[in-house]
Formats: sequence, structure tokens, C-alpha cells
Amino acid sequence: MAGHAEKRQLEGQAKPERWMLRLYVAGQTPKSVAAFTNLKRICEKHLAGQYQIEVVDLLVNPKLAKGDQIIAVPTLVRQLPVPIKKIIGDLADEERVLVGIDVRPAAHTGV
Repeated sequence: MAGHAEKRQLEGQAKPERWMLRLYVAGQTPKSVAAFTNLKRICEKHLAGQYQIEVVDLLVNPKLAKGDQIIAVPTLVRQLPVPIKKIIGDLADEERVLVGIDVRPAAHTGV
């Protein structure tokens, strides 16, 4: 049954089962709303069924910024899979987000 062995090999190279993402915002500012909208769109496109987004509003819980060393908002923190990765901004650049959270490797340019 070579097909099963091939399937197991491909599964071993698959994306992690669960992506835990935490988005730090400061209220419902246009930039915060855009960051969440962009993140949701990217996750649905590339991680459908494999992700969880936690939104942390630092106006409500400012002490939570210390744990992930948040210095600017909005900031996306990839909790899982490890290692932790961070991206600051409205997450409008899909390629930057995918590379930043290691969904896609960085493109090598001949520059």
C-alpha cells in the first residue's frame, strides 16, 4: 500500500494543525479594525479550519501587553506553533503576514 505511505509522508510535511494568533489592538480604531479584517481574510484563505484568533484590547486590559512585550498596536503575535512571531501594523500586506508568521517561506530574490 504505497499510497498510504505517501499520504503519511505528505502529512508529515503539512502545516501545523492549529495556529494560535493573538491580535493586540487599542480600541476600535480604523487601523485596529483593518488589522482584524485583514487577518481574518488571510487566515480563511490560507489556514481555513486551522486557526484561532484572540483579540486583546489594551484599552480594556492594558496589563496584558507586558506578557508579549507589546510596544505598538495593532500587533499580531503568533503563539503557536512555536517559536513566537510578531508583526506590527494593519496586516494589509498579505505576503508580509504569511512570511512573518511562517505560513509561507520568504521569496528569494536575485538582488
